[in-house]
Amino acid sequence: MQIGTFKINKESKVFIIAELSANHNGSIDTAIETIRAAKRAGADCIKLQTYTADTITIDCDKEDFLIKGTIWEGKNLYKLYQEAYTPWEWHEEIFRVAKEEGIICFSSPFDKTAVDFLETLNVPAYKIASFEITDIPLIEYVASKGKPIIISTGIAEEEDIELALDACRRMGNHDIALLKCTSSYPAPIDEANMCMVKDLAERYNVISGLSDHTMGATVPLVATVFGAKIIEKHFILDRSIGGPDASFSMNEEEFTVMVKAVREAESAIGVVEYTLTDKQVKGKDFSRSLYVVEDIKAGDFITEKNVRSIRPGFGMHPKYYNEILGLKAVKNLEKGDALKWDYIIK
Repeated sequence: MQIGTFKINKESKVFIIAELSANHNGSIDTAIETIRAAKRAGADCIKLQTYTADTITIDCDKEDFLIKGTIWEGKNLYKLYQEAYTPWEWHEEIFRVAKEEGIICFSSPFDKTAVDFLETLNVPAYKIASFEITDIPLIEYVASKGKPIIISTGIAEEEDIELALDACRRMGNHDIALLKCTSSYPAPIDEANMCMVKDLAERYNVISGLSDHTMGATVPLVATVFGAKIIEKHFILDRSIGGPDASFSMNEEEFTVMVKAVREAESAIGVVEYTLTDKQVKGKDFSRSLYVVEDIKAGDFITEKNVRSIRPGFGMHPKYYNEILGLKAVKNLEKGDALKWDYIIK
């Protein structure tokens, strides 16, 4: 999978996405400064959401349209999305600034008109949000554009994932990534279930990653260890500016710490390798080996009293210890001499 200049595969570093979402708080200047801050924080990408209240729902106060059990309790869907959406007339400028900053930019569309609009901006990829994984016609339309597709699985059961993947592949698009996501805002760490990152990759033969709503860097770190190649976190200049997503978004300082931790975790994971580096070979100087610990005269027997396995590691390998006991020395040996085969009558 290649998104812009970034190639994502099993060997690549993690592709880190800063999700702008509603964190512009109604100001294009805030949106632009957020892009610049995300770049400073080490993000590889800034991601938008492309919808209007009318393309995602209808203005209705019936019970079905009232939000319950979340941080947006009591609002109807239409009013939430009116507050949260990114005006489409901002997109061109946002994409221009992202290019100027050298950070990749793409978006989550929520209906076909958003896809058509984003195509005019030549987006390098598309993201299917968790709650849209069941919108098979939308997924098919996105897949038909032949660009990489990242799909969040926040509300998905196995059948939902399979239907979404089948929709992509039916359109000839096999460039797919699945993100483990917990659709709670913020999400509890004990519901993160990061072992799913590895399972998604193996079960569905795709790139896998994390779309995270937990607080802090712990879950992204665990995801990295489990093989995540994409990590997405909501990003905000300052939570004090407020907005629908502020409470579960990272500020620049926190995001910077997370990026550094993820990059260090990548380095720590390394590769399966049993040969030693030069530094590790040098470290063998401090390992155990066989040394004379009491003076020995030529012809004396080697015993447990006069030879021991001790540090440092310049003498014979300790594996020969039992073999040399009871043999005789061919020369005088002093306490502190590293034992050698040449000093022993075999």
